[in-house]
Amino acid sequence: MEFKITKKDKLTLIEVLVDKLDSQIAPSLKSELVLVSGNKEKNIVLDLSQCRYCDSSGLSAILVANRLCKNANGIFVLTGLQTAVERLVTISQLDTVLNITASVEKAEELVAKEAN
Repeated sequence: MEFKITKKDKLTLIEVLVDKLDSQIAPSLKSELVLVSGNKEKNIVLDLSQCRYCDSSGLSAILVANRLCKNANGIFVLTGLQTAVERLVTISQLDTVLNITASVEKAEELVAKEAN
């Protein structure tokens, strides 16, 4: 199992359970995101705390999640970034575009504050 999806009150938490978010995993993550979004979920928290590596296809999946949430007037939060993943996000300048928190709890607080 590559992901764990937990439906919560105001959000859906998706935990990536593998240590690499790459071209092997990213397509199925995108599919999950589209399914979650199609179920009228507009607030998604993506927890990458177990993920130590991410490539461009992983970043692409993250951007899909961000766009789906934006289009639904919701909020997307990325959390639990490991050093290498955080570096990639920063180099790609996505840290200026994405909501990023240090923990799932902080992400949930942010969603609670932003969700309407």
